[in-house]
Amino acid sequence: QVQLVESGGGLVQPGGSLRLSCAASGFTVSFYVMSWYRQAPGKERELVASTTSRGGSTNYADSVKGRFTISRDNAKNTVYLQMNSLKPEDTAVYYCSAFSTITGTKWGQGTQVTVSS
Repeated sequence: QVQLVESGGGLVQPGGSLRLSCAASGFTVSFYVMSWYRQAPGKERELVASTTSRGGSTNYADSVKGRFTISRDNAKNTVYLQMNSLKPEDTAVYYCSAFSTITGTKWGQGTQVTVSS
């Protein structure tokens, strides 16, 4: 069964850090473009960060550059999003996705991140 399961979300104060995890099953992440998206209430889903298959390159939204880092552990079939210096505007549901030209896009169920004092 193909599945993406996000974890690591929660409530954090401004300036704090969280690390999100995306555990994949039923397929091998090293063959996919792995990405993190987020969707805040009343807003469209937006790309936060992505990493090409085999981790050759990464891409970040301007709003998170220098604060967020995407990485993957192919041995654990897991992708991470390290989020530092969090701001209230980072509050959203964060989704993990896996894309290939053959199978299209797979989505996880999302994990809530709330940045508030």
